[in-house]
Amino acid sequence: MKALIQRVSKASVAVAGQEVARIGGGLVVLVGVAAGDSQDDIGYLVSKIVNLRIFADEAGKFNLSALDVKAELLLVSQFTLLVDTRKGRRPSFTAAAPPDKAGPLFEEFVSQARASGLTVQTGRFRQHMQVAIHNDGPVTIMLDSRGK
Repeated sequence: MKALIQRVSKASVAVAGQEVARIGGGLVVLVGVAAGDSQDDIGYLVSKIVNLRIFADEAGKFNLSALDVKAELLLVSQFTLLVDTRKGRRPSFTAAAPPDKAGPLFEEFVSQARASGLTVQTGRFRQHMQVAIHNDGPVTIMLDSRGK
Protein backbone atom coordinates (compact mmCIF):
# COMPACT_ATOMS: atom_id res chain seq x y z
CA MET A 1 0.00 0.00 0.00
CA LYS A 2 1.27 3.43 -0.88
CA ALA A 3 0.29 6.81 0.50
CA LEU A 4 1.31 10.14 -0.96
CA ILE A 5 0.91 12.76 1.75
CA GLN A 6 0.64 16.47 1.04
CA ARG A 7 0.50 19.04 3.82
CA VAL A 8 -2.15 21.56 2.77
CA SER A 9 -3.64 24.87 3.81
CA LYS A 10 -6.92 23.68 2.26
CA ALA A 11 -8.19 21.07 -0.19
CA SER A 12 -11.40 19.84 -1.75
CA VAL A 13 -12.80 17.10 -3.99
CA ALA A 14 -15.54 17.49 -6.57
CA VAL A 15 -17.37 14.78 -8.51
CA ALA A 16 -19.40 15.74 -11.59
CA GLY A 17 -19.01 19.40 -10.69
CA GLN A 18 -20.34 18.97 -7.14
CA GLU A 19 -18.07 19.38 -4.13
CA VAL A 20 -18.16 16.20 -2.03
CA ALA A 21 -15.40 16.94 0.50
CA ARG A 22 -13.44 19.91 1.85
CA ILE A 23 -10.82 20.40 4.55
CA GLY A 24 -8.91 23.32 5.97
CA GLY A 25 -5.35 22.92 7.19
CA GLY A 26 -4.14 19.35 7.31
CA LEU A 27 -3.15 16.50 5.05
CA VAL A 28 -4.35 15.21 1.73
CA VAL A 29 -3.52 11.52 1.53
CA LEU A 30 -3.67 9.79 -1.83
CA VAL A 31 -3.97 6.06 -1.11
CA GLY A 32 -2.98 3.31 -3.53
CA VAL A 33 -4.03 -0.22 -2.59
CA ALA A 34 -1.76 -2.93 -4.01
CA ALA A 35 -2.61 -6.54 -4.72
CA GLY A 36 -1.85 -8.51 -1.56
CA ASP A 37 -2.30 -5.60 0.87
CA SER A 38 -3.77 -6.42 4.28
CA GLN A 39 -4.88 -4.96 7.60
CA ASP A 40 -1.21 -4.77 8.62
CA ASP A 41 -0.49 -2.38 5.75
CA ILE A 42 -3.42 -0.19 6.75
CA GLY A 43 -2.44 -0.06 10.43
CA TYR A 44 1.17 0.75 9.61
CA LEU A 45 0.32 3.59 7.21
CA VAL A 46 -2.45 5.18 9.28
CA SER A 47 -0.23 5.22 12.36
CA LYS A 48 2.67 6.65 10.38
CA ILE A 49 0.50 9.35 8.78
CA VAL A 50 -1.16 10.66 11.94
CA ASN A 51 2.10 10.58 13.92
CA LEU A 52 4.53 11.86 11.28
CA ARG A 53 6.03 15.13 12.54
CA ILE A 54 5.63 17.38 9.50
CA PHE A 55 3.99 20.42 11.07
CA ALA A 56 6.11 23.28 12.37
CA ASP A 57 6.40 24.20 16.03
CA GLU A 58 6.92 27.75 17.33
CA ALA A 59 10.58 27.61 16.25
CA GLY A 60 9.62 26.60 12.68
CA LYS A 61 10.94 23.03 13.06
CA PHE A 62 9.02 19.92 12.00
CA ASN A 63 8.19 18.72 15.50
CA LEU A 64 4.40 18.38 15.47
CA SER A 65 2.18 15.62 14.09
CA ALA A 66 -1.31 15.73 12.62
CA LEU A 67 -2.55 14.58 16.03
CA ASP A 68 -0.68 17.39 17.79
CA VAL A 69 -2.18 20.13 15.60
CA LYS A 70 -5.59 18.44 15.16
CA ALA A 71 -5.13 18.47 11.40
CA GLU A 72 -7.95 17.51 9.09
CA LEU A 73 -7.46 14.62 6.67
CA LEU A 74 -8.73 14.27 3.12
CA LEU A 75 -8.31 10.67 1.95
CA VAL A 76 -8.53 9.91 -1.75
CA SER A 77 -8.20 6.46 -3.32
CA GLN A 78 -5.71 6.62 -6.20
CA PHE A 79 -4.74 3.36 -7.91
CA THR A 80 -2.30 5.22 -10.19
CA LEU A 81 0.20 5.29 -7.30
CA LEU A 82 0.85 1.63 -8.20
CA VAL A 83 1.84 2.38 -11.80
CA ASP A 84 4.71 0.56 -13.52
CA THR A 85 6.30 2.53 -16.35
CA ARG A 86 9.44 0.47 -16.86
CA LYS A 87 8.32 -0.97 -20.21
CA GLY A 88 6.93 0.92 -23.15
CA ARG A 89 4.91 4.08 -22.95
CA ARG A 90 1.60 2.83 -21.64
CA PRO A 91 1.41 2.67 -17.83
CA SER A 92 0.69 -0.73 -16.33
CA PHE A 93 -1.53 -0.98 -13.27
CA THR A 94 -1.22 -4.73 -12.66
CA ALA A 95 0.25 -4.11 -9.18
CA ALA A 96 -2.96 -2.38 -8.06
CA ALA A 97 -5.58 -4.41 -6.23
CA PRO A 98 -8.78 -4.98 -8.23
CA PRO A 99 -11.68 -2.71 -7.18
CA ASP A 100 -13.54 -5.48 -5.31
CA LYS A 101 -10.50 -5.93 -3.05
CA ALA A 102 -9.30 -2.30 -2.97
CA GLY A 103 -12.69 -0.81 -2.02
CA PRO A 104 -13.06 -2.59 1.33
CA LEU A 105 -9.40 -1.98 2.20
CA PHE A 106 -9.74 1.73 1.43
CA GLU A 107 -12.89 1.87 3.60
CA GLU A 108 -10.98 0.20 6.44
CA PHE A 109 -8.18 2.76 5.95
CA VAL A 110 -10.78 5.53 6.34
CA SER A 111 -12.25 3.84 9.42
CA GLN A 112 -8.86 3.54 11.12
CA ALA A 113 -8.02 7.16 10.27
CA ARG A 114 -11.31 8.27 11.84
CA ALA A 115 -10.50 6.21 14.94
CA SER A 116 -7.52 8.54 15.49
CA GLY A 117 -10.01 11.26 16.45
CA LEU A 118 -9.08 13.54 13.56
CA THR A 119 -11.67 14.97 11.19
CA VAL A 120 -11.63 12.84 8.04
CA GLN A 121 -13.19 13.60 4.67
CA THR A 122 -12.96 11.37 1.59
CA GLY A 123 -13.16 11.41 -2.15
CA ARG A 124 -15.40 8.91 -3.92
CA PHE A 125 -14.03 5.46 -4.71
CA ARG A 126 -13.97 4.63 -8.46
CA GLN A 127 -15.25 8.08 -9.43
CA HIS A 128 -13.57 10.65 -11.66
CA MET A 129 -12.62 13.40 -9.19
CA GLN A 130 -11.32 16.93 -9.38
CA VAL A 131 -8.96 17.36 -6.43
CA ALA A 132 -7.95 20.91 -5.50
CA ILE A 133 -4.84 20.91 -3.33
CA HIS A 134 -3.19 23.98 -1.83
CA ASN A 135 0.13 22.36 -0.89
CA ASP A 136 1.63 24.09 2.15
CA GLY A 137 5.39 24.35 2.05
CA PRO A 138 5.31 22.49 -0.28
CA VAL A 139 5.53 19.34 1.79
CA THR A 140 4.97 16.06 -0.07
CA ILE A 141 6.00 12.65 1.30
CA MET A 142 5.62 9.17 -0.18
CA LEU A 143 5.08 6.23 2.18
CA ASP A 144 5.09 2.58 1.18
CA SER A 145 3.97 -0.09 3.65
CA ARG A 146 6.24 -2.61 1.97
CA GLY A 147 9.26 -0.58 3.07
CA LYS A 148 8.54 -0.93 6.79
